[in-house]
Amino acid sequence: MNLLVLESMGFRVGQALGERLPRETLALREELDVLKFLCKDLWVAVFQKQMDSLRTNHQGTYVLQDSSFPLLVRMASGLQYVEEAPKFLAFTCGLLRGTLSTLGIKSLVTASVAALPACRFQVVVQRS
Repeated sequence: MNLLVLESMGFRVGQALGERLPRETLALREELDVLKFLCKDLWVAVFQKQMDSLRTNHQGTYVLQDSSFPLLVRMASGLQYVEEAPKFLAFTCGLLRGTLSTLGIKSLVTASVAALPACRFQVVVQRS
């Protein structure tokens, strides 16, 4: 399956999740608060665990890191498996981007894997 198709599917699921999030917890949130919400509440709802870390440069770039990403945990370590990881990450990039979109934040989300099962998602907020 094409990575763009997987990312698009994740985007739509993320939009649906964003529409169903409790509105009272998102009232008058700042951008950083929305990202914290994704790392805690959304990640728990989808993967039954919190994201391990969130870093920002305070200029619209956020790095979310999960040292034990559930979709990669069962993959063996080795370079040949790291090359297969994008198939598992494309959907999740779309999921994050779709949820952010529904919450009013236009973004570009990319993922990278240095060593399994850890992964890093970079969110770049697109301001107009």
